[in-house]
Amino acid sequence: MLNKITITGFADEIDKNLDIQMKVLKKLGISHIEMRGVDGKTLTDCSDTEAREIRKRLDANGFSLSAIGSPIGKIEIDDDFGPHMELLKHTCEIAHIMNTGRIRMFSFYMPDGKDPSLYRAKVMEQTGEMIGLAEKEDVLLLHENEKKIYGDNAARCLDLMKAFYGPHYKCVFDFANFVQCGQDTLEAYDMLEPYITYVHIKDALMKDGSVVPAGTGDGHVKEILTKLDRKGYEGFLSIEPHLTDFTGFSNLEGGKKMEKKLTGEEAFTLAYESLEKILNI
Repeated sequence: MLNKITITGFADEIDKNLDIQMKVLKKLGISHIEMRGVDGKTLTDCSDTEAREIRKRLDANGFSLSAIGSPIGKIEIDDDFGPHMELLKHTCEIAHIMNTGRIRMFSFYMPDGKDPSLYRAKVMEQTGEMIGLAEKEDVLLLHENEKKIYGDNAARCLDLMKAFYGPHYKCVFDFANFVQCGQDTLEAYDMLEPYITYVHIKDALMKDGSVVPAGTGDGHVKEILTKLDRKGYEGFLSIEPHLTDFTGFSNLEGGKKMEKKLTGEEAFTLAYESLEKILNI
């Protein structure tokens, strides 16, 4: 299944050190990274010089970036937007240095208890400004359905896509984030299918939002990946484990009690093997 996909992932969940990240990824046969953190620093906080040095280390080890896992759009809707646009400009510069045209981003945190529709106009205005810069810089902004942002459920993601979908703005589909918002992922897929360009692989339980290995939660990961396969999806599946606190081994090992806190390498490997099991079915 999905033999035209490329597996990538958030390697900073393995370890903060890039050398350790690459060592573990090589063992798993993965040659792409969705880079968020590197050597204890957020990639978007790195200078151009630092980014060039990181690129040299990646090149020397045969790695490429599938995307920059940036924090763009992960601010309060009422925060000062000017400095954030400067950060996006810098992120575009880093994207060029790293030879990736993709930047993961968000659509602003909503005030607690307030109806997101009250902030729609401002979300659209600021998103439009970001896309304008992305067009100028020739990069692709990939919107992730993060919890508590404007585009956290399928309806508001669709609102954004209908307004802006194009060469410089497309959709990331994140199973666990939808589950944690109480959004049925099959419904979300049906609504967003034409816009999905990138997929985050993590799963969660609807009852409490806890993250679990792909295929063991309520995200309908297997069903949706099968749908993507049937439509001929060609793109990235990005592993984002969030499993270092996972203690559900009794459910995965035939009832055998194996609960423990996972290391970064163990969590990432478990996430990879869970995805591999789904893809081989």
